[in-house]
Amino acid sequence: MSESAQNPLDSATPEQKRQFLFMMLVQQHQQIAMVGLGEEENPATNQKEKDRSSAQYAIDTLEMLEAMTEGNRTKEMGDYLTSVLSQLRLKFASTTF
Repeated sequence: MSESAQNPLDSATPEQKRQFLFMMLVQQHQQIAMVGLGEEENPATNQKEKDRSSAQYAIDTLEMLEAMTEGNRTKEMGDYLTSVLSQLRLKFASTTF
């Protein structure tokens, strides 16, 4: 494997890896919620579909993550999670299912 093709996390510190993985976890649940809200296409069907339960599940999971990591997040991680949750809550409240 060439030097440029290596995983960038290979040279990251353990803290940088944890931060990256935290952000990726938040993004994955944000994606699930956006698909459930009908904001993005379902990758399995390539269509926009609304699924209240999957959107709620993803938001609930992020809320649990927020509660369980309180006091253990960097400011950047906390701000990112807060921003994503605020966005998703507003979209959920304004979505007609």
